[in-house]
Amino acid sequence: MTSGSDPTRGAGRRGVAGVRAEPELLAQVGLFADLSSEELTGLAALMRPRPYAKDEVVYLKGDPGTAFYVIVSGRVKITLTSPDGKELILRRFGPGGFHGELALLDDEPRSADAIVTEAGVQLVLQRDAFRRFLHEHPVVATTLLATVSRYLRSNADLIQDATFLDVPARLARVLLDLAGDQDANGLPKAGAVLPEKMKQGELAALVGATRESINKWLGSFERQGLIAYDKGQITLLRPAGLKQRIY
Repeated sequence: MTSGSDPTRGAGRRGVAGVRAEPELLAQVGLFADLSSEELTGLAALMRPRPYAKDEVVYLKGDPGTAFYVIVSGRVKITLTSPDGKELILRRFGPGGFHGELALLDDEPRSADAIVTEAGVQLVLQRDAFRRFLHEHPVVATTLLATVSRYLRSNADLIQDATFLDVPARLARVLLDLAGDQDANGLPKAGAVLPEKMKQGELAALVGATRESINKWLGSFERQGLIAYDKGQITLLRPAGLKQRIY
């Protein structure tokens, strides 16, 4: 992996593959949804675009928190890695997502790794500017607190799943979550296709299991008619059956 130690390397407000920190772009980020056009313009002036290559490190656990990131294009995973190299994916972000805020709020080192999984551009906001902006815009600070709360709940769910659920139950939950849109019963529709092709290694990192175990249970789910699996493309044939496998 390559390192992203200088978050503003080669980046002015213009000129990263034609990308600019535009107010219209920031308005699509949920965190900034309640800001006025004037406030969005002021925020855009503080941010710098930065290109990232696939597999590039944005930051590692233990690094000082120096910046906040908004994803314009590409994808990022937030992970924990064990001493023997096993990876657990905590969160995955695509365009419009943001990350890096926790260390800026508590002055502690980064609590996880951020790795680029699909090349793209991120907007970088340095720590001092980030804090001044939150101080001047308490509505954003309130929204951010709600986001942090969701992260904490998600992490608690991961710990609970790892403690009480077996691998097939955890896999079933991950597949349902990845499918996205859900009905009134909290289920994706039958025939829902996961939006991204998933390598078994990535699923293993999301579930907290070995690749071999994921391969075994994907095959089992397919034989039971719960999913269809073809070259990384997963279709949920019986979401209700998957949900039953969790409990």
